[in-house]
Amino acid sequence: MSIAAVRDLFDRWEQVWHEDRHDLVATCVGASYVRHDAGGTRTVSAESYAGELAKIKAARPGVRVVVYDHMLGVDRAWFRFTFTWRDADTGAAQTQAGMQAYRIHDGKLAETWIVLLPIGSTWPDAVAQERWTSPVAAPT
Repeated sequence: MSIAAVRDLFDRWEQVWHEDRHDLVATCVGASYVRHDAGGTRTVSAESYAGELAKIKAARPGVRVVVYDHMLGVDRAWFRFTFTWRDADTGAAQTQAGMQAYRIHDGKLAETWIVLLPIGSTWPDAVAQERWTSPVAAPT
């Protein structure tokens, strides 16, 4: 897979998250998607993960994934990001910083590892990337 194809994959994945394009999940997620997170390791289908996304978005209204840094390879990618959303009960702004790495197989997400810092955490970056796959700013 080329870097351009990986970029296209994550541009679609950003649409899933930010534009509620759940119809694109099956074009992004393989038949079995292995997820490693704080809850352990599990394998999900594209369909079941689309359902999980809907629940995440209901629990975290207006959720956005603000990316500060990333690297794309032909079969791997990682992102340093902050989730931002509004508390469902109070409307208060919420944040949670994290990092996520992906393994790509046959042009789709095959496996991921995600590490999240506590709710309220953020990265110190003053400026985020315009889009998930935008060029990474040079350090200042």
